[in-house]
Amino acid sequence: MKVWKLSLALAGIAVSGAIALSASKVSQAGTASVAPPTLEVSVAEVLSRDINQWDEFTGRIEAEKSVEVRPRVSGYIDHVNFAEGKEVHKGDVLFVIDQRPYRADLARAEAELARAQSESQLTKSQAERASKLLESHVMPQELYDQRAAAAIQAAANVRVAEAAAQTARLQLEWTEVRSPIDGRAGQALITVGNLVSTQPNATLLTTVVSLDPVYVYFQGDEQTYLRYNQMARDGSRSSSRDERSPVFVGLANEEGFPHHGYVDFINNQLDAATGTIRARAVLDNKDRMFTPGLFARVKLLGSNKYSALLIDEKAVLTDQDRKYVYVLGNDNKAERHNVKLGRSGDGLVVVADGLQRGDRVIVNGAQKIFFPGMQVKPLQVAMVKSSASSVQTASIRSAP
Repeated sequence: MKVWKLSLALAGIAVSGAIALSASKVSQAGTASVAPPTLEVSVAEVLSRDINQWDEFTGRIEAEKSVEVRPRVSGYIDHVNFAEGKEVHKGDVLFVIDQRPYRADLARAEAELARAQSESQLTKSQAERASKLLESHVMPQELYDQRAAAAIQAAANVRVAEAAAQTARLQLEWTEVRSPIDGRAGQALITVGNLVSTQPNATLLTTVVSLDPVYVYFQGDEQTYLRYNQMARDGSRSSSRDERSPVFVGLANEEGFPHHGYVDFINNQLDAATGTIRARAVLDNKDRMFTPGLFARVKLLGSNKYSALLIDEKAVLTDQDRKYVYVLGNDNKAERHNVKLGRSGDGLVVVADGLQRGDRVIVNGAQKIFFPGMQVKPLQVAMVKSSASSVQTASIRSAP
């Protein structure tokens, strides 16, 4: 009986083991059948191109000339002769000050001048007669001297009266306040009937700003300034008027930098407080596209032509403060390369260190690589669309 029970127990154990072994094989077979496929990635060869570096700045558009129109004489405003916000020409009458008191002053000055001229003529004749009498020894020397002195004084009085008359004419002329430049007038700050004065400070009547050309003022930091100085010493920039540094400008509502101009001024010193230096570009404004005060984006050639390695920006990954890419290695394994990056533009970024010519970089799918050395299935693609290299709105561009 005991032997029979032992045999039965051993048989049960054998059956259980067979069942477990069979289940394990089935499980392993199932696992093998659902093994993940090799990751497909897009791979592109590193580009090697000759490029120029472009620097971008922000600035403000300002008028070449800006004038505050103020009166030269005091009085009440009789007329306002311009449309606010419209263009005016040099010499156009903008305001008219009451002219009546100045006309009266001119009439009085001209009368004084006529009287002085009459007196001068009389004393001159008397002095000439006295001279003849003196020669004939009929008139004493003392009386002749008096008449000669009176003639000189009368001539001086004429010059004084002429100056007074000229001043009165100028003051009458200044009652017509004219535009000193061609440009666009601002708001009329004084209306008809108001008193304007030249003392203690002349009343501001309006402003006029010139329209063509316009300036764009922008600032660069110290490193940029030193780099541009080095370029000038290398002979890449010319001081000739016909070869000034070109700039490209875009407004806030525009794509890229569609407007062209040139740099005509760099300040003579850096601002010690900000570490920047001010520069100015000149733009044509015949179509009245630009208005003083507008925000402007400025692009300026920032380097000589040099050879650089470029990759697609999408290939770059970040690990804390480090940048890296995956490069296709032997046996289609993903190798991690830490890289040092430079400027970017047109969807490309300059690789200053970490890659070599001929390296094939994983562009799409790199985010799905879990660890370096992971095997992938590469699909060869172009590093960037062929049209991208012709775009000229980025910080780098292909050299011609």
